[in-house]
Amino acid sequence: MSTETQRTFPKITDSGLDELRQRIGVKIGQTAEPWCYEATRDNIRHYAHGIGDDNPLWCDPDYAAKSHYGGIVALPSFLFSTSRIVSGYVGGLPGVHAMWSGADWTWHKEVRRNDVISTESYLKDLVEHQTRFAGRAIQQIYHVDFFNQSGDKVAEADSWCFRTERDHARENGTKYREVRERGVRRYTDEELGEAYKLYRDEEVRGAVPRYWEDVNVGDELPTMFKGPMTVTGFVAYAQGWGGLYIRANKLAWKLIDAHPGVGIKNRFGIPDVPERVHWEEDFALEVGAPGAYDYGPERTSWMTHHLTNWMGDTGFLHKASCKVRRHNPEGDMVFIKGKVTRKFLENGKHMVEIEQEAQNQDGEQSAVGGGVVVLPSRG
Repeated sequence: MSTETQRTFPKITDSGLDELRQRIGVKIGQTAEPWCYEATRDNIRHYAHGIGDDNPLWCDPDYAAKSHYGGIVALPSFLFSTSRIVSGYVGGLPGVHAMWSGADWTWHKEVRRNDVISTESYLKDLVEHQTRFAGRAIQQIYHVDFFNQSGDKVAEADSWCFRTERDHARENGTKYREVRERGVRRYTDEELGEAYKLYRDEEVRGAVPRYWEDVNVGDELPTMFKGPMTVTGFVAYAQGWGGLYIRANKLAWKLIDAHPGVGIKNRFGIPDVPERVHWEEDFALEVGAPGAYDYGPERTSWMTHHLTNWMGDTGFLHKASCKVRRHNPEGDMVFIKGKVTRKFLENGKHMVEIEQEAQNQDGEQSAVGGGVVVLPSRG
């Protein structure tokens, strides 16, 4: 933590909330352009590599040509890169911290190579909570619809951020008191070796179909490993996803000039964006986090990666949900587990429902979620 005089940040006010409520249900007009308009081969690959997903269906044209799609398709979570809104670009309450905290997705059809994606969005709801992290918090929920160049709705999502008071989180928040007291965790080579076995043995189902008839309620998915968390990994994700406020030089100045609440002075006295909590430990500590930490959409993408690895190329991810439960700071490991909870038929499609939980190296819950997968049938 810097030894400079501790600054104070804007508060959640009733007048600010009243102004924000006026936006509920109103279609959002022009906003910051998305990182990706098109699902090009490179854009898809950059996103897949940003979450550590090496499924050749997303990245290898020769492999994908032999699939039933006949070519490269985008991994489901790629759509995060096509909308700033679904990724956490919130309005209102200037200067109040926003933490992306979850999403409920429904996909209707695949996104194919070179599809052009457009979106429509609106503020859906505001819900007040009391939290251990920051006391009073406002859950700000947006709805986004995604369309391809033919006007087909390919997906829709509700995503939410929690707006929190940085001062309260830093001074009174209790959620990470024990984490801060523990100090830096250093792993032995043996501990790292055990975790890396999960990478070595990670199964990408790929071209081998997983048939609905072969799945049973209670079946467990292989554990997926992510980490150990590093700032390098967070930056790798931002390269594929685009970040929310990452700009350079004149474009950075234009952003902060137009939206002064986005600019928070760094140790040089230069206004810089709040997104730097993901790579600047001192600033992360100022907002009450346990250290520089991962992105919420990144965590959700790990959860969908777990599902697409399991379902194989002939499966289709229809629904997925993720609720972020805690920050994953530098040094954390994440282990994602899943279990089949239901098999059912719907509109002639063979569906499997899966519940998921992600825990860190200390058994603390990182995220919960699940999904509904459409599988091929032997019939």
